Amino acid sequence: MVEIQKCPKLIIVTGRPGSGKSTLAQRLANSVRCPLVARDAIKEGLVNTFGTVDVAEAELARRAYDIFFDTIEDMLDAGVTLIAEAAFQNKLWAPKLETFQSVADIRIIICHVEAETAKARFLARYEADPGRRHFHGYEGQQAPDIWRYDRYDPPNMFAPKLTVDTTQDYRPRFDDIVAFALNHPR
Repeated sequence: MVEIQKCPKLIIVTGRPGSGKSTLAQRLANSVRCPLVARDAIKEGLVNTFGTVDVAEAELARRAYDIFFDTIEDMLDAGVTLIAEAAFQNKLWAPKLETFQSVADIRIIICHVEAETAKARFLARYEADPGRRHFHGYEGQQAPDIWRYDRYDPPNMFAPKLTVDTTQDYRPRFDDIVAFALNHPR
């Protein structure tokens, strides 16, 4: 009898800040029933450990990046399908993501909204959750630097991609997003 090897899925949920990627990734993880590895959650855990983001922002960002990718690699090596969520920028993140193509079936979901909508959402979240400022280096600032809302370059690697408009609800529908993530034709 020939043993068929199963390949875990790496479902990447990405988009500019304020595009709805965290919300979609959590909903998708609950629906698909697999772990969610979120870069911001790892960074927040590090801030909880060290107590501040100001002391060594570059070191903290590097550690979060390393832990994020090490966690993904460990889970894929163990055969675990998972969702990875971050604002993946092609130039910075694609080389690392491409290393997973040999061990995982990669699906990329790009959350999209217009830059002004993303900015408005981000600022609303910033105002609604003052505690978040501590974890992302905005403490004591009136408003965070919003340069990143009009420049977003999603991963451009060879993998199936689905762009989801998150302006109001999801387009395509959530059931179609799940089917894409799991590679189930509808």
